[in-house]
Amino acid sequence: MAYVPPHKRQSKGGAASSPPSPAPPPESAIPRFQRNLNLVSKNNPKKIVYAENAISKWFVVGLSDESRVSELTRLEPVDMESVDRKSGEKPLALVLKENVDKASELSENPWIFVSETVKHDLFSSFRQVKEMTGNEFGEIKPTLVLRFGKIHFHGNRSYTRESMKGSSLHGGTLKQLHKSFYTNLPPSYVEYITGNVVPKLDFEFEEKELYHVKLSDNTQPDSTISCKCAVSKDTNELELCKIELNRVRHLVVDMSCPDKNLDLRLMLCTKRILSALTDEEVEKIKGLINSARLDSEVKGGLRWSFGNQSSGDRYSVIGVWHTNAKIFRNSCTRLKVRVADRFDFRSSSGEVSNEVSLKMPEIVSLLIREQTVNNDIAIEKLKEKLKLIWKHFLIDRSST
Repeated sequence: MAYVPPHKRQSKGGAASSPPSPAPPPESAIPRFQRNLNLVSKNNPKKIVYAENAISKWFVVGLSDESRVSELTRLEPVDMESVDRKSGEKPLALVLKENVDKASELSENPWIFVSETVKHDLFSSFRQVKEMTGNEFGEIKPTLVLRFGKIHFHGNRSYTRESMKGSSLHGGTLKQLHKSFYTNLPPSYVEYITGNVVPKLDFEFEEKELYHVKLSDNTQPDSTISCKCAVSKDTNELELCKIELNRVRHLVVDMSCPDKNLDLRLMLCTKRILSALTDEEVEKIKGLINSARLDSEVKGGLRWSFGNQSSGDRYSVIGVWHTNAKIFRNSCTRLKVRVADRFDFRSSSGEVSNEVSLKMPEIVSLLIREQTVNNDIAIEKLKEKLKLIWKHFLIDRSST
């Protein structure tokens, strides 16, 4: 019988019994950062991990009077085929009602409102990161990033999707609804960013093609190891570049922009580079990477022959990403426009997505020093970045 790669297999029901898990390492062997985090993993295949005291919030931005959300906005179905296939129904997005007097009802400076709304949570989250790391940022990488996408509303026990469609709900009710942030952007928007926005800004340019191999570690069930790999120009084979733990979220702020084409997500995250692995651990991980084969016909771009997706009872391949990124940067900002082809072995699902994000290393540097004057400067810098986004990156819905 011909071998069928895991990417293309169909599930046949009952899962095979799992081998017994090895005993976890003693606490003394676990780095201080990881012990202090007390990670909270969302129970889903993507292993989204939040710090124990992570802050997550949502609000509407762009209205001159935020209390009039129900009068000026409504929920309408989002026509996205990939989302429809997964859930069986169209999600809802918050949009501005027709015939709203924009001159009087919309804010002239929404970036000021956002900065003032998030600053205390940003300071608090960053203090927690510093306490967890003991101010030792050597292997810890804090990142402040803005992502572009659409906030989807999915309802709850009190409000079904059908009952909400076309409805005008108060801000308090909207906060209680289940939401998700969808980052797959239309190709036309990506072309707009690279063709219209980037030329107006002073950026250096580089391109990166990477493969991200996601591994589970039986000794750390709440963490995912991410191996960044590149294809060697000499051998055309995969080479391991960096081993990290999956990102941990400390602050997530979702912002619905009903008068714009997209919504925003502000996140403070950390990653830890795994540099203290034993030689045996590194060899096991390298073995998994070396056994991968490039294959453009499968989702994620990599495949493993039967039996080579795990290394003993310690590490197993659970996902793979193939990313092609255009990176535009200066000393203050890092704009990334990328195409990501992902496959998750646990859920047997994958998707190709167009993504745009903007990292703000200058603000992180100011927050690390954490003096009152630096915090004030950091918020002013955040206002500048948000103003740039409103002026250049977000498009009026009436223009789309």
